[in-house]
Amino acid sequence: MNPVLSIVIPALNEAAGIGATLAALQPLRARGVELVLADGGSCDTTVAQARPWVDAIVDAPRGRALQMNAGAAQARAEALLFLHADSRLPPLADVLVLQALVGGSGWGRFDVRIEGDPWMLRVVALMMNLRSRLSGIATGDQAIFLTRQTFERVGGFPAQPLMEDIEISRRLKRLGRPACISARVCTSGRRWEQRGVWRTIVLMWRLRWRYWRGESPARLAEAYR
Repeated sequence: MNPVLSIVIPALNEAAGIGATLAALQPLRARGVELVLADGGSCDTTVAQARPWVDAIVDAPRGRALQMNAGAAQARAEALLFLHADSRLPPLADVLVLQALVGGSGWGRFDVRIEGDPWMLRVVALMMNLRSRLSGIATGDQAIFLTRQTFERVGGFPAQPLMEDIEISRRLKRLGRPACISARVCTSGRRWEQRGVWRTIVLMWRLRWRYWRGESPARLAEAYR
């Protein structure tokens, strides 16, 4: 019997936190949700730690979009959810996703909460959620979900090194508006804290602006790194 939902988790050298991420998903797994880890060539213990906690491990080319596509190809469910390795879903996320998809939405996302000490992270999350509701564009931090039919119809995630979440959202919007689930995914604020919250905000807005103007994702990825 196929699972009701497959959660695809792209990972690369996430040994420090992958155990906690996957442990938090075990109640969903007990209810019939499939967990697929798409590893991009980790050189730490990510795969070894993940093995007891997942249903499948997929070796994929490095790159989040490529890893998610490879994981989706191996997943068995007709409903797919893509979760970052440093994020945690809200309780009953599987029920919320299936209700949204059965209700007619071909795709959707959750609201997000960013964990960390700086108070500005709460503002960043608030603005991300508001922007997403107004624009219909979802970010990977918001745990994008969709039916397999919808995923295949838009050709999966575009094979680009950055902004793959923005691009797939643009394609999905042509099919319909996303379901916006107000329950929150908790995601790590580590990249904001490491680079500085304000510096990261400015960087991301500049990258988005350059992307909308047509600059190549490869050049943007260099700037991001």
